[in-house]
Amino acid sequence: MNHNVLLIEDDPAVARACQEALADASDGPFIVEWARRLSDGLERLSKGGIAAVLLDLFLPDSQGINTFGMLTLAAPCVPILVLGGLGDEDIAKEAVNRGAQDYLLKIRLDSYSLTRALHSVIARKAVEDALFLEKERVQVTLNSIGDAVICTDISGNITYLNQVAERMTGWSGEEASGRPFAEVFRIIEGVTREQARNPMQSAVRQNQAVGLTSNCILIRRDGCESAIEDSTAPIQSRTGQVIGAVMVFRDVSEARAMRLKMTHLAQHDFLTDLPNRLLLNDRITQAISLSRRHSKPLAVLFLDLDGFKHINDSLGHEIGDKVLQLVAQRLVACVRTSDTVSRHGGDEFVVLLSEVADAGDAAFLAEWILAALEMPYAISERNVHLNASIGISIYPQDGHDADTLIKSADAAMYQAKRKRSTATISSSKT
Repeated sequence: MNHNVLLIEDDPAVARACQEALADASDGPFIVEWARRLSDGLERLSKGGIAAVLLDLFLPDSQGINTFGMLTLAAPCVPILVLGGLGDEDIAKEAVNRGAQDYLLKIRLDSYSLTRALHSVIARKAVEDALFLEKERVQVTLNSIGDAVICTDISGNITYLNQVAERMTGWSGEEASGRPFAEVFRIIEGVTREQARNPMQSAVRQNQAVGLTSNCILIRRDGCESAIEDSTAPIQSRTGQVIGAVMVFRDVSEARAMRLKMTHLAQHDFLTDLPNRLLLNDRITQAISLSRRHSKPLAVLFLDLDGFKHINDSLGHEIGDKVLQLVAQRLVACVRTSDTVSRHGGDEFVVLLSEVADAGDAAFLAEWILAALEMPYAISERNVHLNASIGISIYPQDGHDADTLIKSADAAMYQAKRKRSTATISSSKT
């Protein structure tokens, strides 16, 4: 493959020496184009196709380091070799510090050294271009995925954030670069609100992939919080040494909220939002364990609304549903926060009193509940009146498990219902 080399040099003798040296190159070929002035060189560069530049810093129309500056400004991606005399070494070195690939002494130009230097800078430029394209490809890929990516070095300092990570942490990649991971990526345990362990440190220390503990929360730079899940792995050198870590994480706030909602719906009544039978049985089982440990009884109240079917038939299901919701609210207001009110189904409710002094306390609360439920319900410009019947079972004398205690309270409720006179349920305009 031919390589076009632009020689910008005012001295014809030096130009001829360069052309002859490259013409004799055994590992060429190089095509040398000669410009005596910087302006001529810049014009040629503007047309493209130049693989490298041989530059004399002292030209008729430009002198010193400014020559190099103007050339790099016009063609920043073309590698430059500076040609200098014995007294020009300091300024040539300055050019190298500013980005020139190398400098060569004019008195030592020969076919071997010149072709070797040109092949070196052209090959280096090809590698740099390939690495740049690969880096750009990786950058585009990392910014296109929906997950956030953070990288650190072996000391735990940030080396990279993709765009998703920037949005989720509130830090730009430039601001975060070099900062400690814990400063940029603040995570806490969702339940305890304590600082979570550093996953990058774990991945580096264990030299294997690790994940965050469940229910972790990321605190953004502005204080906003989001639930996250992640996977963190060590970054290894070509020799297998750990040189850093990379974390891929995502916002799972919506998914986690949906899981919590589904769990709640599976354990609660859709109309009243009270615990359903499944959750009630679990609560009673836990209460029994505490009751055994503390040697205190517990009570289960089974409640049925007398004549509720008449409300549904005469006033409609919409009114009936509203009555059930208001009954649920009154029941919750009558008990302690440590107790449980559950809708058992239809117009039946169960109340768990987790700890009571004796059966008399449960009976007193039952009377309190009955009085509260008998107060009128103002619904759609109507006062709806109803009564209720309650049965009580006490642990341990009436049962040793949830099912038995509920059945015992249910049976007691039916006995209470038979003893009551016929309930009066009326509806009148307010």
